Order: sequence, then structure tokens, then C-alpha cells
Amino acid sequence: MARIRVLVVDDHRIFAESLAAALAAEPDVDVSAAGSGPAALRCLERAVAEGRRFDVLLVDADLAAVAAGAGAPGGVPAQRESGSGAPPPGPDGIALVATVRVAHPGVRTVVLAERDDPRRAAHALQAGASGWVAKDCSLSRLLAVIRGVLREETHLPPALLTGVLRELTAARKHRTDSERLVESLTPREHEVLRCMVAGLGRKDVAARLFLSPHTVRTHMQNVLGKLGVHSTLAAVALARRAGVRPADLGLAGDVVERSGQLA
Repeated sequence: MARIRVLVVDDHRIFAESLAAALAAEPDVDVSAAGSGPAALRCLERAVAEGRRFDVLLVDADLAAVAAGAGAPGGVPAQRESGSGAPPPGPDGIALVATVRVAHPGVRTVVLAERDDPRRAAHALQAGASGWVAKDCSLSRLLAVIRGVLREETHLPPALLTGVLRELTAARKHRTDSERLVESLTPREHEVLRCMVAGLGRKDVAARLFLSPHTVRTHMQNVLGKLGVHSTLAAVALARRAGVRPADLGLAGDVVERSGQLA
């Protein structure tokens, strides 16, 4: 019998204990647990190193972004993860989904939520989740979703379908509109926008692109005007919707080589 390896990621101890115990009672399911995003990522990395990759990740939608040293819920009859030190806060639930999608593309993720929320469910699917399930669903329903996502199925509660489709359609429209605005920028303005997305201020952009602060200010004003926004924060948000990547701060040489044609 092929076994399914499941990792439960939830910072509510009682819920995690109950869910892990229920799943562990299934003859073909092995369960581990982590109490935070960083702990989950360490579990995934260790499993890869040991040749025992996880198949499905069950992630609390409201998982707190906590320091990576936080351990998993105590008392869970499964593997628990702990750590030391005090790194920066780790990812929340949906952010963790996006991280796992990139770092462990073979793992299917299902988001566990306390309430139906079409917008957050749509965000979860865009981040790479294969399902969105209510925390109070039956065990048989959850097992059906776990087995379904392993067959490349996407699972949503029927009541959420219309709302999620509406959100995804709106997101596509916003992205298309944003892309159209970004395409109106000159190559130099696009490079300035990428620096803005990377979080660089005017002086840092000037140093990176070998321009005067006054010239950078002009470019930034042109960017805001063409994008139809009134602040750097709004420009960055629109750029991200359009898929603009931040400037790679380690590749300044690339800017030097192209500076002549971007002026």
C-alpha cells in the first residue's frame, strides 16, 4: 500500500493534536506536525535529505508569522520540529504556500480555514495551493481532498466557487491593466521602477544607475505619472500586480553595461 506523508502546520495546539491523531489512524497516512512556517520548512528540508519527502502540506490560513525558532505543537503523536536562535519572522499561512511552491514543487498544499473567504481563497490558489478546506469539515471530506490533490485535482467548497472565480477574474483584469501601464514606460523608467520595487530610495537608485539624484527624481515623477498613481507605494503595488521583478541588487554590472542605451 502506497503511503501518504502529510505535514500539518498549525500553531493551535489542540487543533493540531486532534487532526494529527485522526489522520494517523488511517492505515496509509503518516503524519508529522510543525507549529510555524519556519519549522515546517525545516521539516520539509530534513525529509528531502532523508529521502522521505512529504506529499501533502495542510496549512492553517491564519498561521502566525513567528520567529523561526518556534517549535511545533507539543503532544502531537507525530514528528515535531524545534529550533534555536531568533531569526526574522517566518511566513504566514498563504505566504508559506508560495514559499513551498517554489522550494518544494512536488508537495501539494491544502489551506485549512476557519471561515469562507473568497478573496483569501483566491490568493491561496494564486500562491500555489491545491485546495481550501473548512477547519470544521469532516475527516472523510479532508481525506478525500488529500487524496484528490495527489491526483492533481483542485478542491474548493461549493459555496466559494462563484466568489473565487470572480476574484480570479478581477485579479486577471487588474494584472492586464497594470501590464499595459507598465509597457508605456521607457527602458530607463522601467529600470527605475524595478529599483523602486526593490525598495531603493532616490539616492540609492542614482548611485546604482550612475545618474544624478535630480535625474532620478524626474524619472520617478514620470513613472508615477504614466502609471497614474501619486506615491511610490502605489507604484510598487501596481508594478507587482504587473509581474515586475525587483532589481537584482547583486548585478549592478548589468546596469553599467546597458546604461548607455537606457539613458
